[in-house]
Amino acid sequence: MTNTSLKSIFVLSLAAVISGCGSTSTATSSGLILTPVENIDATPLKISDLTTAEKNNWGHLDLVTDTIPGMSVDKAYAEIIKNKKGTKTIVAVLDSGIDLDHEDLDGVLWTNTKEKPGNGIDDDGNGYIDDIHGYNFLGESYNEQLEYVRMLRLNIGDAATLAKAKTKLDSKYNEALQGKEQYESIYQAVKNADADVKKYLKKDTYTKQDLATITATDETMQRNIAILNQMFGIKDTIPEVLEELNNGIKYYTEQLNYNLNKDFNGRESVGDDPYDFTDVEYGNGNPMNRVDDESHGTHVAGIIGAERNNGIGVNGVANNVAIMSIRAVPNGDEYDKDIARGIRYAVDNGARIINGSFGKSFSPNAQWVYDAIKYAADNNVLFVHAAGNDGADLDNPVNANFPNDQVNNGPEIADNVITVGALNPKYGSELVASYSNYGKINVDIFAPGTDIYSTYPNNDYEYSPGTSMAAPSVAGVAALVMSQYPSLTAAQVKKIILQSGLPIKTKVVLGKNTGKSASLDEISTSGKIANAYNALVMASKVAAGQIKL
Repeated sequence: MTNTSLKSIFVLSLAAVISGCGSTSTATSSGLILTPVENIDATPLKISDLTTAEKNNWGHLDLVTDTIPGMSVDKAYAEIIKNKKGTKTIVAVLDSGIDLDHEDLDGVLWTNTKEKPGNGIDDDGNGYIDDIHGYNFLGESYNEQLEYVRMLRLNIGDAATLAKAKTKLDSKYNEALQGKEQYESIYQAVKNADADVKKYLKKDTYTKQDLATITATDETMQRNIAILNQMFGIKDTIPEVLEELNNGIKYYTEQLNYNLNKDFNGRESVGDDPYDFTDVEYGNGNPMNRVDDESHGTHVAGIIGAERNNGIGVNGVANNVAIMSIRAVPNGDEYDKDIARGIRYAVDNGARIINGSFGKSFSPNAQWVYDAIKYAADNNVLFVHAAGNDGADLDNPVNANFPNDQVNNGPEIADNVITVGALNPKYGSELVASYSNYGKINVDIFAPGTDIYSTYPNNDYEYSPGTSMAAPSVAGVAALVMSQYPSLTAAQVKKIILQSGLPIKTKVVLGKNTGKSASLDEISTSGKIANAYNALVMASKVAAGQIKL
């Protein structure tokens, strides 16, 4: 799922509110620049707030130079890539629809030159009509149920699975109902307090400093000031707070009306049987986003490959990519059939990397997706997947997150999958985002994910948090490596990214209010954070035969 999971990160953090380091670097024998962790951990942390420029680009900054745990992308361009374009690399964004007209993306879109637009004919014989920039497996649908709700509606699964699904639905439905009521109550309280203070101050806008000038003699005004002071701790202005509270109400309303509503059928307009893999006559060749709220795919695409150094917007991680848009993830849980077919579409049409910033806790046809991932591996295509935003240990079978590349914590089903957890822009105990899933077996590496600034529909740009943002950060690094060293295989690029990351030994806090902490090597396969500079250095040596993987 896309938009729903991102909204939940903000909603949970807001609900909680309401109820620097410096070092030198050392070169290893392989030429990699590895952070001397013992020095970093003994150095005072960076305590100043990020500047606007740092906030907009923190994922590209360098831990040693900037004291911000980015991926050293800017350093990689300055010292290694420079003006080298490399080979154009096709990256498939398997996600919600993308704003194909966006000013910072329209120049980096993949184009199927063998297909003639708008003629209603499958010109290239690939099985898809008018797929100029990708394919749309969702038709005109957008809102959708969660998978376990669909399973209950359609009676899919054995008795034990359905009982588990019902327990989860009952819990989540009550949680959404209470959340909606809570947010509506808070919204009304803030709105009333705002109106009273405006009337008292005789001005339409005011600051936190203005509140301090009010001498409150009655209990109502004292309460108003207390409420608004708390809100100023969330956003800079009260209108912004009201907007975010309204977003919270909308989030829970959508959950109740669509995601958790057993009577809703979001697939009806598509016309296929989503649980029949042989039913393939559906969808269309327009993978554009359908509504403004369908922003997830656009944001992800910008992180990977927004046009660099064009004087507008943001810089993507990779400088020579073609973004293939595959619309397969609705505002709810994705269907296994769409994901499996989307992966195969990407492979068959030349993608070398597939980014999958989605996930769900139930997957009745997981084997379809496993087979598609193996198909990608057999065809030398890398699959980068978001770890998920539940703040949970994925090694615990209770916290299943699909798709994955290991069934029941067993051996990897393929060697081409990287699962990515999310980082905050602050080195130290809060380095790993509280919402990020983790797991020594099931999460490979961590990358920048919190408040990543990227493209949004209608030529806009916004900050978004999530492992959904961390995955395309790594996909961008993979694209950089493949572009500069196209002879490397997907399996080699995976090993390069995992082995060349920065090894961080400091303990980090895990999850939301768990009281647990661990080092990265205890909660991920690599024990590292992704680093573009190191990856390129190592890739050059692997490509030259100086390092064997």
